[in-house]
Amino acid sequence: ETGFNTNGCFPLLLAAFVLFSIAAIRTFSLDVNAGLQLARWEKTDNISLVIQQHDREQLLARFKEAVRIPTVSQESGSNASALRQFDAFLRKAFPTVFSSSLVHHELVANYSHLFRVQGSQPDLVPYLLLAHIDVVPATESDGWEAPPFSATEIDGFIYGRGTIDDKCSLMGILQALEYLLIKGYMPRRGFYIGLGHDEEIKGYEGAMNIVRVMKQRGVKLSFVLDEGLAILDGIISGLEGPAALIGLTEKGQANVKLSVSMPPGHSSIPPKESSIGILASAVKRLEENPMPRLFGLGPERETFEHLAHKFKLPLKFIMSNLWLFSPLLSRVLERKPDTNAFVRTTTAVTMFNSGVKVNVVPPLAEAFVNLRIHSAHSVQEVLDVIQETVGDERVKIQLMDGFEPLPVSSSNERSFGFQIIKKTVLDTFPTVTVAPGICVGNTDSRHFKDLTGDIYRFAPVWFKPGDIQRFHGLNERISKKNYEELVVFYFNLIQNCDIQSLPEPHSSVHEL
Repeated sequence: ETGFNTNGCFPLLLAAFVLFSIAAIRTFSLDVNAGLQLARWEKTDNISLVIQQHDREQLLARFKEAVRIPTVSQESGSNASALRQFDAFLRKAFPTVFSSSLVHHELVANYSHLFRVQGSQPDLVPYLLLAHIDVVPATESDGWEAPPFSATEIDGFIYGRGTIDDKCSLMGILQALEYLLIKGYMPRRGFYIGLGHDEEIKGYEGAMNIVRVMKQRGVKLSFVLDEGLAILDGIISGLEGPAALIGLTEKGQANVKLSVSMPPGHSSIPPKESSIGILASAVKRLEENPMPRLFGLGPERETFEHLAHKFKLPLKFIMSNLWLFSPLLSRVLERKPDTNAFVRTTTAVTMFNSGVKVNVVPPLAEAFVNLRIHSAHSVQEVLDVIQETVGDERVKIQLMDGFEPLPVSSSNERSFGFQIIKKTVLDTFPTVTVAPGICVGNTDSRHFKDLTGDIYRFAPVWFKPGDIQRFHGLNERISKKNYEELVVFYFNLIQNCDIQSLPEPHSSVHEL
């Protein structure tokens, strides 16, 4: 006899109803952005920056001049003459910064710059604004619309290598300070500005020596702000309006060499398996078996929860309830390479070398794999997964170099740096939603982790569809309006830091 067992189904239906009710309540009440927006901030008489036409022409001319100096870093080293030229240019472009009694400036490792701006209240912990002078190589013949070091203006955009990465931040910070000093501003909270000269080749000379100098002086920092993430407009599908993502961490990195050695032989009597064949199979296994999904175990969960209220249903329902839907969302995100990077440690086979002659079976085959390590993974765990996935003792696995993922900076309502950056973004761009994020690339800021627990990676550069490919790619550009916005952003940020402490939150974050 068959029958429908209502007794057995009732607990399941009840559980489903309870889960749905919790999820529905959370969907329509979760707004992690409330809190400090409604709180009473300490009164500050911020100077406002109104840029007149004459000033606008001057600040754009200075920015273009900075872009025209080819401060290229390559694996073979830095362009020393361009870096010396850039030093002379900065002194000419920002005379007040270099002559003010409030500003102490020094060269570090010949080409990097460290500025200390004195605050009137020495008990307030200083912060650091970071940027870098160097750029990656660029050649006009690759297909640029204008020569990459010409700073040509086309339809309101300035084209050139370094316009985004990272001369807009560098010039924006110094221009903001120049304007503040001219207006007679005296900061309460002291701060530092660090300009590294070799960020594109890991910052071992510039940033690391700036860190060494600061450590010798016993400097401790409230927070560090460097380049990294940006304002994304139309990039995140389904999201209504632009989002400013502030990077709380950076993925770690490992470069791993796989190699197979065999006795050489003649191609007329080949072995059953060659070194190339064995290695190709190993590489194929790595590509076919990606690293485990770790979505929700790092700050990426916070990103989506902060943005949830800006999605339409049903996405809003899913994003607001990642406690329930994390596995589903991670499967959706992993389908595209640019969102797959949030889900796991990524594996990229970047070099494959073998063979000496067309009729010789090669004795050696080598492949190099670059891994970007998720916040919830370690270098050793990644090596263990590679060993297990390759599963062949004939393949030697060797870590060439690498570093662990960076610590995750705070982003709660007690987090001074995060909340000041967020407030400044919202003051400057009221229509933007602010959320924490993960930087999939690496910046100079990683060298500063011993000086502060809070490192943030963000510049208010607007990225619309297609713009992300310009970063380190062809036709890097920034709009004149956006560069002006960067100057205003740093002008306001420096003033917003001049409070004793954050206000008490107006309401606590809704949690279920």
